[in-house]
Amino acid sequence: MISLREVWRRHRRKILFGAGILGSGYFLYKLYDSRKKQLLDLEEVLAGERENEEIVKAHMQTHFENIQRIANTTTMPHAMHYLSSRIVEELDLTHLTERLMRGKGQPNTLTSAEKLELWDQLKILSFTRMLVSVWAMTILSLYIRVQVNILGRHLYIDTARGLGSSQLLDDADLIDVEDQQKFLASADFLSSHGMPALIYNMQAAATEVLKGKQLRDFFDNAALHETIIQILDTFMIMGSPHQWVGYLMPEDTRLYKISNTSGNEDMIVPDFTKFDQLMVEARTVISSAEFVGVVNVSLKMVVRALVEEFGLQAGGSTAASGIPLAKLVPRVAQMGPLLLEEPSKNRFIQIIRDSPDVELFFTLLYANMPNS
Repeated sequence: MISLREVWRRHRRKILFGAGILGSGYFLYKLYDSRKKQLLDLEEVLAGERENEEIVKAHMQTHFENIQRIANTTTMPHAMHYLSSRIVEELDLTHLTERLMRGKGQPNTLTSAEKLELWDQLKILSFTRMLVSVWAMTILSLYIRVQVNILGRHLYIDTARGLGSSQLLDDADLIDVEDQQKFLASADFLSSHGMPALIYNMQAAATEVLKGKQLRDFFDNAALHETIIQILDTFMIMGSPHQWVGYLMPEDTRLYKISNTSGNEDMIVPDFTKFDQLMVEARTVISSAEFVGVVNVSLKMVVRALVEEFGLQAGGSTAASGIPLAKLVPRVAQMGPLLLEEPSKNRFIQIIRDSPDVELFFTLLYANMPNS
């Protein structure tokens, strides 16, 4: 009978080799099992993070819809009503029309030169009033959307912070209700403070373009469209670049310097509040080339729709040649209320809202705002 010693002596190498294989296999199994558990744990963590991010995204979408509702039902109606009252107050044409009516009823009260002077003033101020309404309505509707998108983004960050999405957030302070209200109320700056400068420059642009237009000149849709665009283009290039930003926001040197400072995160600004931060973000957006592009697209859409309202080629004897400027001026003067109608009934505001270019701009703006 062969003893164990003899077996070991004869097969020692085979036994050691087999034991090595078994030991290595067991080690590899334990390593695989450990790795498998680590992968399962990692998958659970990633699944939890994905679920959390989906919750954050859902809240983000909810906020985006809410800020659109705020803009459409609260901020815009108030701002448009105030804007309308200010334009009527600053560009009241009653005194001109009354003098012309008296002159018509009492021929000897006005000389021919005085009548021409009054008609020239009425022509320029009527176009000024209409185009101030066009520009202010367009820019204000876009600016308020910028405001509510900025505010909505900050509110989203606060919500995400509450859900623990550390990947998207930092330790920035919450925006209190007072700062939110102040920021939204700043949309009234155009009507409260920016109106005189806006009217002055728009009137200068209208005077420049209309100086060669005679009351007997005939206007059809094309001529009216060309005249309006020329006035707006002249207005937009007047003064320094982005001069029109001053109509919308206060010319605060401190805010301007900060908004134009880049790559200097260590700069300390005394008493720089959350409201100041919101205003800086708003100025940065409306000063961007992308925003200017959206403004130009929106103005062109509004002007096309406005010219259609006149219907200068909608059949009848006017189809070929339009109407004299003298008959067009009173209709131009009456367009202000239509342009500044309550937002839910305002065709022009709806045209801006429905524009794919505008929608894309605000979608990208909301998605690409800094997480702070």
